[in-house]
Amino acid sequence: MTGTAGLSAHFRGKVGSFDLAASFEAPARGITALFGPSGCGKTTVLRCIAGLQTMPEGRFSLAGEVWQEGARCRPPHQRPVGYVFQEASLFPHLTVRRNLDYGYRRALKQGAAGLVRFDEVVELLGIEPLLQRWPVRLSGGERQRVAIGRALLSQPRLLLMDEPLAALDRFSKDEILPYLERLRDTLPMPVLYVSHDISEVERLADHIVLLHEGRVIGAGPLEAVQADPAMPIARLPDAGVALRARVLRHDAAYGLSTLAVDGAELIVPGALGGAGVLHRIRISASDVSLALDRPAQSTILNVLPSRILSADCRDPFLVIVVLGLGPEGDGARILARISRRSWDGLGLAPGQAVFAQIKGMALLSGRGAIPAQGEVPRS
Repeated sequence: MTGTAGLSAHFRGKVGSFDLAASFEAPARGITALFGPSGCGKTTVLRCIAGLQTMPEGRFSLAGEVWQEGARCRPPHQRPVGYVFQEASLFPHLTVRRNLDYGYRRALKQGAAGLVRFDEVVELLGIEPLLQRWPVRLSGGERQRVAIGRALLSQPRLLLMDEPLAALDRFSKDEILPYLERLRDTLPMPVLYVSHDISEVERLADHIVLLHEGRVIGAGPLEAVQADPAMPIARLPDAGVALRARVLRHDAAYGLSTLAVDGAELIVPGALGGAGVLHRIRISASDVSLALDRPAQSTILNVLPSRILSADCRDPFLVIVVLGLGPEGDGARILARISRRSWDGLGLAPGQAVFAQIKGMALLSGRGAIPAQGEVPRS
């Protein structure tokens, strides 16, 4: 998938009684989420990559540069990694500026290229008003932003984030998430982001690695993994798919915006920016119903030509349907959860053309203007 451009990880061994056998690849930029329940091995994988934990069978490379090959293992201090933990752990006797300076000056002294500049990090994370404060005078979200800045100023080639929002309350999480989005869109390096909160993953991640009991059970682009009925997240009660959507126009008279996703246009409430602004939306499987014919009259605004690509019928009462948007089904994939009675009663089957009625969707985030035409979804 990534060749020499991204990262490749393979770790096998035991940590106490825990058995790890995890292999995956990730792209050279953007956020890759390591997702799974507590105790599935997410943090252990990060520690192996950082060199804090070694496995007898291990291989790790970044951009073609091998950091571990079996017993040959580069020590932690020689790995250009920035590590952000759940707790910020700032130096309490140093101001914010001096906390940031600590890693920055040390990295430059050791010959780092200095690709991440102090002023750029301060602006990116919005911490200029905090520079003269002491850590004890910072909120939880502010402390974590400073910790992220300190990790970046150590001039890493890879940023590891181990549940950085887990210790924060809802208000602090909402405060810091826009800055993490900005990091995702700006940093010229890969980020591995550990979480067991699917809402964080859907808002931030481009790719996802699913872990269960020390094994990788699925990996790939976020929306592709979410729409795979073989994956456990597709069978969760709140299953859904996060999609990128581009603003086409706004109807001021009715307070509605039209968004383009791959293969369809969606009408949503609110003014979501000018044409070309890119957002993330989430369509829940429970908010999608199916019809064989387009309803003549309906309060549902989004009735989209679609095609059934596959169905998971393992549950005796519910069917998870994978839909491809567009008349030929070659657009974005979404999920629908319908009753077995409806599936049988309508005579539904893979390959069949249907209309997907989307009763609602959630706006996850806004990402600003589209940076390149190649990233624009087809409408």
